[in-house]
Amino acid sequence: MSHHVPAPTTETGELPQDHTGAILEVTKRVASLLKASGRPFALAGSVAAFAHGAPARFQHDTDFCVRPEDAEEVVAALRKGGIEMRESSEDWLVKGSADGEQIDLIFELARRPVGADLLARAEVRSVASVYMPVLAPTDLMDGRLAALTEHYCDFGDLLPIARVLRERIDWVRLDREYRDIPLADAFLYLLERLDIIEPRVRLREGAGERGRERGRERNGDRAEAPGKEPRP
Repeated sequence: MSHHVPAPTTETGELPQDHTGAILEVTKRVASLLKASGRPFALAGSVAAFAHGAPARFQHDTDFCVRPEDAEEVVAALRKGGIEMRESSEDWLVKGSADGEQIDLIFELARRPVGADLLARAEVRSVASVYMPVLAPTDLMDGRLAALTEHYCDFGDLLPIARVLRERIDWVRLDREYRDIPLADAFLYLLERLDIIEPRVRLREGAGERGRERGRERNGDRAEAPGKEPRP
């Protein structure tokens, strides 16, 4: 996920005009060009959360995950489609713009390169009537937790996503990956206190029991059925 900074304010201290409609239009345009390129991709960021049912109010940009090895071809396809593309100072994304809105092509999510497995887990969803692959809920939250820093730590932005998608997110996996990372762990603790997720001690106990159950099932598969001669 792109590392957003807080939205700038006007001279009166108010947030700038809501860009939701404009960003959705650019999202559809970029997705159509990416689909035509034939390279795998997935919508990410706040627009992906919206595709899964989270509230929509966009003021920053639209984000897409693509594989690093597809970068050159994807950038060429977007340029051919009239999208202005430019190099970024970060090596994990390329930036673009169209109709005054910003576009991020992301090659790294949650500190890992975007790969085939991540994109294969994406779910095809309608975004303002255009169908496109969208990051799976757990991967979406994974990326948002990884993006938390001391300079940008807006839990208020994450809470609506967690509330809407809580039944579809693998919190056991996220607890395992982020329990030793202070800001992400603090957010998961907040979710516990708000009763959005189960206390993580229960999640961990449940995960351990499921692991033991899978082990028993695997051992059972290897055991001989009663009344049968042992296999030679």
